[in-house]
Amino acid sequence: MNTQSMRLLPLALAVALAACSQAPETAPLSPSEPPATDVADPVPAATEGDTEASSLDALLSQSLAGEHRSEEHRARDQWRNPAQTLAFFGLRPDATVIEVTPGGGWYTQVLAPVLRGHGQLVTAVIDPASAANERSRDYYTRANEGFRNLLAEAPTVYDQVRVHEFAVSEPRFGDDNSADLVLTFRNVHNWVGSGAAPGMFEGFFDVLKPGGVLGVVEHSVAADSAGERPDSGYMTEQAVIDLATAAGFELAARSDINANPADAGDHPNGVWNLPPSLRVAEGEEAARYEAIGESNRMTLKFVKPHGDVILRQGMDNPDGSPD
Repeated sequence: MNTQSMRLLPLALAVALAACSQAPETAPLSPSEPPATDVADPVPAATEGDTEASSLDALLSQSLAGEHRSEEHRARDQWRNPAQTLAFFGLRPDATVIEVTPGGGWYTQVLAPVLRGHGQLVTAVIDPASAANERSRDYYTRANEGFRNLLAEAPTVYDQVRVHEFAVSEPRFGDDNSADLVLTFRNVHNWVGSGAAPGMFEGFFDVLKPGGVLGVVEHSVAADSAGERPDSGYMTEQAVIDLATAAGFELAARSDINANPADAGDHPNGVWNLPPSLRVAEGEEAARYEAIGESNRMTLKFVKPHGDVILRQGMDNPDGSPD
């Protein structure tokens, strides 16, 4: 190296060091500059909400595709929209969820694998001993036995599902402020018919944590329509909202996820004319009801408010004394 070059070397090093001190730790590549090594482009860090949604989506997809579900049950997905409905209600894999009167277990089959190992699924069934008459006791006994048989058939799916029996006359679903999410699917009309609805909604309110969610799916009909009658199975949105708000809930959101505009709700046998029941009179054409599909349904999300004092409708004093 000649004398001139040696004199310029310190100056070059100083310029280079100054440039490095002004550059970011990792300089971004321009679109025309491919990376020097065969390494995948970095993925932006997911937010907590993104991670939860992705995890829920994956678990729901696995559950819905599971071999524990029959083809008959899968065929109803198009009407019941389980993935969209549960996401709308804010289901989390680590949540404590109470499914009220699960019937044949259609939604239990979806929920159990999602919550297994992450959260807790409690299925609340009616205690036959609390039924008003022998006919009802027999019905609930058979229904509960069938539901427990379903759970026993697939222990690797249902081994963590808890079954909780409750009395309709004094419904309690667990310790106060212990659940994240209470779900009921197409049951409210039954409680209204038996006069049990106010107590049921108060029971939901008590068991939920402040900020917890009550998710309701129910057969829906417009006010003053031919289907608005006690024996139809249909209810108006406002009637359900009134029951929930009277118990202390706030309406958080409503959705048309499970709406079916083809169902006018004016059938002689109410919702039971439609699939899957298809109760039609002798000689009546079932195809007409099959073409309509399953019933039009409301999907309502209620929240238990936060706060030290939570007042039910009709009570406006902090000590809880009535008007």
